[in-house]
Amino acid sequence: MAAVLGLGQALGQAQNVIDVDIFNTGEVKAIPVHIEGFTGDVLSLLKFDLFVQGFEFVERSKAQFTIKGSNTGGSVSGAVYDHLKRGFILNKRYQGGNLRLQGHTFANNVVEAVTGSPGIGLTKIAFRQFHGRNTEIHVADFDGFNAQRLTSDNSISAGPDWAPNGDTLFYYSYLKHNPDIYSHNIRTGQRRTVARFSGSNISPAVSPDGKRVAMVLSKAGSPDIWVASVNGTGFRRLTTTKAAESSPCWSPDGRFICFVSRAGGRSALYKIPANGGAMSRISTIHVSNATEPDWSPDGKAIAFTTQRGGRFDICIVPSSGGSAQVVATGEDPSWALNSRTLIFTNRSRGKRVLSVLDVPTKRVKTLPRSFPGNCSQAAWSN
Repeated sequence: MAAVLGLGQALGQAQNVIDVDIFNTGEVKAIPVHIEGFTGDVLSLLKFDLFVQGFEFVERSKAQFTIKGSNTGGSVSGAVYDHLKRGFILNKRYQGGNLRLQGHTFANNVVEAVTGSPGIGLTKIAFRQFHGRNTEIHVADFDGFNAQRLTSDNSISAGPDWAPNGDTLFYYSYLKHNPDIYSHNIRTGQRRTVARFSGSNISPAVSPDGKRVAMVLSKAGSPDIWVASVNGTGFRRLTTTKAAESSPCWSPDGRFICFVSRAGGRSALYKIPANGGAMSRISTIHVSNATEPDWSPDGKAIAFTTQRGGRFDICIVPSSGGSAQVVATGEDPSWALNSRTLIFTNRSRGKRVLSVLDVPTKRVKTLPRSFPGNCSQAAWSN
């Protein structure tokens, strides 16, 4: 398996660097490709991976690139032909692991070869799934396959967030009849208490360097933003307002924490230095009632939820503030490492499902794997 994972990182020289502005208000067209030779699950996952990263599938005569290959004999072979350059820009065979892993690795290499951006095919998601009145934390491949239940608390477990190492999740649970924050090693199953004070201990968010965790604690009165070491020591209170604060997330350089506060009357985005200081508002022109922010890995944008007339919408705004734009109907946005794809909660036929949005093209795909219960609060691994 390690050899195949290495192949996912092997293509260091991108042939076509495509810089897409996610704030482009005009129409951003998907990259036209023709795909041939693949079958079954490999074909399905390739189409899903590429669709949510800005590709569309067309007849060969209309394609800018042809993606061709096969998935027989327990291995995947794949190549990409550039019709403009009249030559192959990728040609590889993948062995080891299983066909799904090989297919996702090939999809990553296609994205890297064509756009110069990292592929997201090998990333994972964590999310909460409803089990009657209870919710439990689950993890899965980003396309919904290989889902595993992480908690069995028979209570409310929610708010998952990944540590940068990809092995550990932070979340809060009512396991002991109070919302307490835990860290959970996915590989070993070891769970540790991070914050267990009287009142609420919720919404953990791990810093980009994996050393600190921001959270919402009400132990000093109203819900405020606090920061501590990931082992649950060195607690420091950052906000001291009488209003309720919620939903912290980190800037990718670890210098600031974005969060939601009602200090101005309605829910709005604010940021505060992670080491302490004054909080300042992040303007979201044209959109009010901002909640559930997530800062993009490249630092350029913040995705958030707004509720208008009983409807939830996903919006993005420059991280410095400015004009916000609605990009989809839904809630709970979380960025992929490519800073162009979002996973979010969508409501379909009375059920909460997880969907993926390619922000520049505004195209949405619901996860193909059907989970038995309502799902929400998806968090994307790094």
